[in-house]
Amino acid sequence: MTSHDVVAIARRALGTRKVGHAGTLDPMATGILVLGFNNGTRLLQYITDGDKTYQATVVLGAATVTDDAEGEVVSKGNVTGITDESIESELSKMHGTILQRPSSVSAVKVNGERAYDRVRAGEVVELAAREVTISQLDILNIRHSELTIEVDIEVTCSAGTFIRAIARDCGNALGVGGHLSSLRRSRVASFGLTQAISLTQLKSGDFTPSALSDVARTVFAPRELALDECQELSFGRSLTSNPTNEIYAGLSGDNQLVALLANKDGQAKPIAVFAAAH
Repeated sequence: MTSHDVVAIARRALGTRKVGHAGTLDPMATGILVLGFNNGTRLLQYITDGDKTYQATVVLGAATVTDDAEGEVVSKGNVTGITDESIESELSKMHGTILQRPSSVSAVKVNGERAYDRVRAGEVVELAAREVTISQLDILNIRHSELTIEVDIEVTCSAGTFIRAIARDCGNALGVGGHLSSLRRSRVASFGLTQAISLTQLKSGDFTPSALSDVARTVFAPRELALDECQELSFGRSLTSNPTNEIYAGLSGDNQLVALLANKDGQAKPIAVFAAAH
């Protein structure tokens, strides 16, 4: 199932075409997919920019064209001499801010086309490395077999990080090839598994969506607005600047999300207006 498949289910359940998601999940992956609908879609870009946490299994001993288990195996290596210490050493080098080359079969655009479309059309695609931050990379378990080594990891990383690339690069560094056999996303920004609903609940409509104001309070620093400030924002006017330089949420006295604000030229300027105060 693709992320777009989940959006299609949500459109039917919610009775609206205006549904989007924050951060694509590969079809083989499970876990958290944050959905926004109607006005909520306007918050998704900010949620996507937050960090994420994954649990994954790296398989050493075989490289695939997609860097995961769904792709054709393109090479195999002998893992007999690979020790736990050497695996730990290579993975530790990926901790911190690094340059990472995205998987060729990814949604990254090349001259307006998705990289995976170019690969499927028979092109050889190698994307440019880009800076990502991996703030956590823990090894949970290592299992040795005759032909492969499976390494369970937990990763917390910035937006744009490819967990498949971690598997590929670890396998390449050890000279045996590597790919991902499982991937589960357990957190997107402030959204975790305990807040999630199941696909069955989504299909049946048996859930209560989070209020826009509650999401805004979680994702952004809140700014409580007086009635006259709400009215000014409803006309697209600016307010006095805020102490924080980050984007923050302007909320009315009745807990409605009025606007997202950002400081510019000594004023708090609305970058998105959601509701007028009454």
